[in-house]
Amino acid sequence: MGLFERYLSLWVAIAIVVGILLGSAVPEVFTVIAKIEFAHVNLVMAVLIWLMIYPMMVQIDFSSLKNVGKNPKGLALTLVINWLIKPFTMAFLGWLFFKGLFAEWVDPQTATEYIAGMILLGVAPCTAMVFVWSQLTKGDANYTLVQVSINDIIMIFAFAPIAGMLLGVTDIVVPWATLFLSVVLYVLIPLVAGALTRKKLDKINDHVRLQQFLATMKPWSIISLLATVVLLFAFQSQLILAKPLAIVLIAIPLLIQTYGIFALAYFMAKQMKLPHKVAAPACMIGTSNFFELAVAVAISLFGLHSGAALATVVGVLVEVPVMLSLVWFVNRTRYWFKEEHV
Repeated sequence: MGLFERYLSLWVAIAIVVGILLGSAVPEVFTVIAKIEFAHVNLVMAVLIWLMIYPMMVQIDFSSLKNVGKNPKGLALTLVINWLIKPFTMAFLGWLFFKGLFAEWVDPQTATEYIAGMILLGVAPCTAMVFVWSQLTKGDANYTLVQVSINDIIMIFAFAPIAGMLLGVTDIVVPWATLFLSVVLYVLIPLVAGALTRKKLDKINDHVRLQQFLATMKPWSIISLLATVVLLFAFQSQLILAKPLAIVLIAIPLLIQTYGIFALAYFMAKQMKLPHKVAAPACMIGTSNFFELAVAVAISLFGLHSGAALATVVGVLVEVPVMLSLVWFVNRTRYWFKEEHV
């Protein structure tokens, strides 16, 4: 894990503080930026998020799909967690906390937007950071590639319908055109662009040019992530300063969701007698989120100043320290799994 990934929570926290300070000091600048949009998509944010997502998609090796038949139980576990369980538990926790337990602290409209942001996090399985979690837990690298590749393909077709259904269930008016446009912009096009780039750079399959390209893109991806966080919190600065408790309220159900989903996935992996090198990445990819996509879609659907956008960014702040704690736990419990079950 590189310096940036190891201290991601710290960098995001600094970006949050910078964003709030700038948003309070020069609000007129961010008002101008907020108006630069087309078809409900803010163009500045779209460029930044594209710079984040595109390098991740280049890392995906779709030739790994030929190994889809290996360890089918691990693949089945991740798909069930990602698409049949996690989105629905996230929606339920959002409703439970913001329509029930926290209702007296949050107005109904804001509560609805927080729930929407949580749902978008829950419907977006991790694409990039899961490679880091897999490496730290000595997971099977090829298996992780298969998992990520299949989830990205499923995301193209399943993200919008599931998100739309759950947003509708929580009484949110779903702008379907914007939702589908978001999937095309932030999943389909980057996925195709990434695959074409990888094919062009890695014709002889030695990965040299590919790795050089990824090394060149990494700083831009990092800068884009932090710039996105700065902008989001600058747009939200007035609300956050007025209601600092909002960050804590959003973090509580996100923490419960993350630890709860991991516990379920890890228990199921043990019952299925998966080898640790398969169980670890399977549980990690089922637990973490594709927060870049969630942020982009939240902005497109609800706006830069929305509670939904804020909830997705809090997801970034919460996820990294939580996932590192889970890496520690997974490594400490390696002996729970019998490696002969391959």
